[in-house]
Amino acid sequence: MHPTGKFLRIFGIGAGLALAVALARAQVTSDPALQVIIEQNRQLQEQVKAQQKTIEALNVRMEEIRRASERQDRQLQTLQERTDAVAPAERAVPMESSHDHEVRITGESGLAFFSSGSHGQWPNSEFRVDDTTITVEAPVWQNVYFFTELKLLQREASAANFQFGELYVEFEGLGRPWGRPEALNLRAGSINTPFGEEYLLRGPVENPLISHSLSDIWGPDEGAELYGKLGSWSYVVAVQNGGISQLRDFNSEKTFAARLGWDPLAWLHLSASAMRTGKLAAVSPVTNTGDALSSIWFANAFFRALGPASRTQNFWANLYEADAVARWSGGRVAAALGQVRFGDSDPLVDNSRRLRYGYLEAMQSLTEQLYAAARFSAIDAPGGYPLAGQGYPGEFFYRPSLTEELRRLSLGFGYRFGPPLVLKLEYSWEWGRMLSGAARDQENFLGAEIGLKF
Repeated sequence: MHPTGKFLRIFGIGAGLALAVALARAQVTSDPALQVIIEQNRQLQEQVKAQQKTIEALNVRMEEIRRASERQDRQLQTLQERTDAVAPAERAVPMESSHDHEVRITGESGLAFFSSGSHGQWPNSEFRVDDTTITVEAPVWQNVYFFTELKLLQREASAANFQFGELYVEFEGLGRPWGRPEALNLRAGSINTPFGEEYLLRGPVENPLISHSLSDIWGPDEGAELYGKLGSWSYVVAVQNGGISQLRDFNSEKTFAARLGWDPLAWLHLSASAMRTGKLAAVSPVTNTGDALSSIWFANAFFRALGPASRTQNFWANLYEADAVARWSGGRVAAALGQVRFGDSDPLVDNSRRLRYGYLEAMQSLTEQLYAAARFSAIDAPGGYPLAGQGYPGEFFYRPSLTEELRRLSLGFGYRFGPPLVLKLEYSWEWGRMLSGAARDQENFLGAEIGLKF
């Protein structure tokens, strides 16, 4: 075929196709239904594009939130690790907060070796468990708590049996309506008689020495106590049964005790205490009942009547004491002076006594863990009184032998591994004079003790 004819043929085919397409478009444009479908399709495409942009923006925001959450988790983990590294004693957790959320069980004990002279309490050089106590403290209601201590074994006990010491319910913050919650609090139950200061640091860990002072006034008794603090002043007032029996009271008169404290300076504490036991019933030879002994501990024993049971119905004691404590970095010194006015109802003999007592105690750290301590204490009892001291109670308290004066000098060292664990060594010299003029000797004491709390 001639080239010109071939070209004309191809041109004719292309022109026909273009004409067909033009006619189809014209037909579509002129059809209203198809035009609506095309418009809807265009709008759907625009909505899909807008939704895609929204999804992309949300993905970006979620990624930012995820990264922020990861940073917060890392910060919380770091804070927890730092908190766990702080010792419990250094954490500023209020006592009220711990009370509100948990029952606390703690304990204290001493593992000891005691030895004394032939007239002392431990002439056979004994290993012993000393002053072991378990305490339980639990919340009861709003600002109301329960406290008790189980004495598994006391140094002063004559038999290996369980006893309870303090057991009371405590109402804290009763002064809150007046804007001073610390000004008024109440305890009711078996409570340590609030007289003097020594009993507050009497345990195997708190006591810098193993022994106590000669007077060593302390003792739990059933009753009620009010206490509080106002600025630099503090007070405690208690009314209690007074007798040694924990089951009943054999006399209607009650024991009253009070202590007023003052902190004039940050390093100085002063207090004055007063107490009356009231008339305590001696053991009746007819009914074989009575208090027989006071609840308060004195000179490693109790107060008791001097007159015979056949003619003595009651005995009593009034006590007065002044205390002072000064503290400095690594040391402290404490002193007390007191007097006891004793009497009983023996109609034939005047058994009234005026006993004077006191002690001076000092403790000084030598290194961060090692310390030295010393205490001198004395009791003067003109006319004589049964003073056990470090001597054997069967010889110096329960027998009619009476002591006119008694002295004790205690020297010791302690090594504190940490606040709840201490090792102590002590030697105490004790000497005195009986009413008969005989000397009291062979009562010196040597002791070693591991004190621990948990």
